[in-house]
Amino acid sequence: MLPIAFASTDRSTVNQHFGAAAAFAILEVGTDSVRLREVAEFIETEMDGHEGKLDAKIALLEGCAAVYSCAVGASAVQRLIAKGIQPVKVDEGSSIDAIVAELQAELASGPGGWLAKALQRREKSDPGRFAAMADEGWEA
Repeated sequence: MLPIAFASTDRSTVNQHFGAAAAFAILEVGTDSVRLREVAEFIETEMDGHEGKLDAKIALLEGCAAVYSCAVGASAVQRLIAKGIQPVKVDEGSSIDAIVAELQAELASGPGGWLAKALQRREKSDPGRFAAMADEGWEA
């Protein structure tokens, strides 16, 4: 399951600019399942040019594979990528359900691009992956 964030005030569409987002919905997305992990709301959303407001948003998204928003500034893009979070720009009003369905289809058919990289990072950081391999045993 990959955690994916959506800049959304209604939990059904992507309708916020990353830096000014009033809320994020974070979903755990798997090949054939999805569940809501968290909804976070922010009080101050006025865009005033101060980079400090991004700190709380980026900290909240720690561990997410991607964040979908209507727009994202260059500074935020750099900071997100440095944390291993792929920023994805979509049209305002894009359906979260439709995006999740596309992600699930890509996961099922063999992901490419940022999604493949996110899965590789997740496998490398999974401390139980060796135990799971050992449990599977060795077959010649």
